Amino acid sequence: MKTFKKIFLQAKNLLFPESCALCESALIDSDEIRLGLCQDCTSSLNSVQTDNSKCMICGKPLISEVETCLSCRNAQHSYDRLWTLFPYTGKYRKLITAYKFRKKLPLADFFAEKITELIKNEPLLENAVIIPVPPRPGKIKEAGWDQVDYLVKRLEKYLPQASIKRLLKRGKSKEQKQLNQAERLENLKGRVKIIGNAPNTALIIDDVITTGSTMEVCSKVLKEGGAQTVFCVCLVYN
Repeated sequence: MKTFKKIFLQAKNLLFPESCALCESALIDSDEIRLGLCQDCTSSLNSVQTDNSKCMICGKPLISEVETCLSCRNAQHSYDRLWTLFPYTGKYRKLITAYKFRKKLPLADFFAEKITELIKNEPLLENAVIIPVPPRPGKIKEAGWDQVDYLVKRLEKYLPQASIKRLLKRGKSKEQKQLNQAERLENLKGRVKIIGNAPNTALIIDDVITTGSTMEVCSKVLKEGGAQTVFCVCLVYN
């Protein structure tokens, strides 16, 4: 079956050539086509860090602090810990932009592999139920898809034993892009609801973290719904 799939991908690429999302060189073998990246670019991307070199709250690198950066130290948060994979700069910014806005779907497999690596190497996440951040109403109609939900669908392939539940639903609200942290929190207040029962341990998945407002609201809703522990993973931090 795997051999047939490789042959299919290679044949498809001959008819409809794909290019690397970063360097735009032609993708040749089946692994390159599957991930949407050439081998050289894949090798140039950093491995996921599972140590304590990043802040537990915002996911940004620590300088001289321990566990929590100075900005997050005195702030109250509903979630218990947050991990980020990459910074929203340079080639990583190009990568997430290609995925979100150019709809380079194979990159979902690249990100899914990285999240799988994190989950398998982090004991805290062993029994966590994966929950995608809900899209804004109208977003799918406007953009044609939901990049977070698509990523979670690909995660099901890499983590077949994991429990994945779409327990959160978002009501009508403004886009978050042009709002500051306080405005974002107010914009989402009362607009994220839980449908079903919250798990004991939840792992929220999102693509980009800027102020952390979305994660905060989603985590609070899950805690109010009965979750004891809420963790978060974002692809990039801004």
